[in-house]
This record gives sequence, structure tokens and C-alpha cells, in this order.
Amino acid sequence: MTTDEEPGEDLHERILAAIDRGEFPPGARLLEADLATRFGVSRTPVREALRRLESQGVVTHEARKGAVVATLDYDQLGELYAVREVMEGLAARLAARSASAAEVALLFEMIEADEALTEPRALAQANKRFHRQLQRASHNRYLIETLGPVRRSLSLLGGTTFAAPGRAESSAREHRAIVEAVAARDEAAAEAAARAHIASAYAVRLRLEAAR
Repeated sequence: MTTDEEPGEDLHERILAAIDRGEFPPGARLLEADLATRFGVSRTPVREALRRLESQGVVTHEARKGAVVATLDYDQLGELYAVREVMEGLAARLAARSASAAEVALLFEMIEADEALTEPRALAQANKRFHRQLQRASHNRYLIETLGPVRRSLSLLGGTTFAAPGRAESSAREHRAIVEAVAARDEAAAEAAARAHIASAYAVRLRLEAAR
């Protein structure tokens, strides 16, 4: 259990991680008292963390509900994936240029381990780890920092595309195509593969949204 002296920065990250894991889905209420009990802190750091999350667009306030996890509308979904496609493509291009041999080997290890997964939530978390590692391999701190808000917004998407039939297999093939291009130092192919991967994920997401 944490203490009241725990830094607000850490609490902000812990709440954000819980949202990212789906423990607080879009639209879920975030009650100060419940969060204080859950994380073993007083209400003051919880209030500060919620204010920060609100400034980042992760939390919003609704009448008669108070703080809730934000929900992306249809247009925001398209805007998010449009930006993500460009930025993930750039990350792959730069990784093909700058990734070390050890980083390339790690990416191959990650996709091989991920291919053994079957549970949608586990696949979703593995997918996020893969993309974070690919971004690190770009060795461009400004790109990585710019992707921060994109990652936070992705946490606001309900469910996971890996629940769709066949998505796990197609995503694994797409990840492998990206890493093979990175390993070959083919910047254009790496970018194209990453952009195609995000476009494919967006198409699946749209189908899931339409089915709701």
C-alpha cells in the first residue's frame, strides 16, 4: 500500500495505467473517495491527479456524475487514427535508420512471444508494449514525447480490436512486416508497413463501433 506522501506524479501514472488496462472504461465515474481507498492515499493527491488527467483530456466532468473517464466521439476516433498513422509510420522509418542490432532482435523476440497469446486483453497490452519499443528504437525524443497524448487518447477507446475474429493473426503479420523492414534498414518499407498496420487497426475499430 502506498502512503499519503506518495508523489502526485506517480498517482497520476497509476490511475492512467488503470484506465489503460480497462479497469476504468470510458464513461466510468472516478470518485475521489474510492480512488483514495484503492491507492492508499488521501483525497488531496487524488484531486490533483484528476485535475492533471482532465487537463490532458483523459478525464472530464459531467453534471450529476462528477469526474468520469472521457469518451471519444466518432470524429475524434478518425482524427486520432489519422495522426497515429503518420506518427507510427515515422517512428518505424526512424527505427529502420537508427535501431541497434539489439533493439531489432528485441522486436523480433516480442512479436514471437506475442504470437503465442490468445486472450484479447493480453494481446492488446502486448501490442502497446511492441509500439512503445518501436518508438524507442526511433531514437527521436521529440517524436516519443509527441506520441504521449496519442497513447493517452488510445486508452479512451472502449474494448480492443483484438476481440475481432482474425485480428490477432493479421496484426501479428503486420508487426512482423514492420520489423523485417526495420531489420533490412528499408526506411520506406518500414514506414509503409507501419502505416498499413494502423490503417488496418482503424478499419477493424470502425467495424466494432458500427456493430455496437
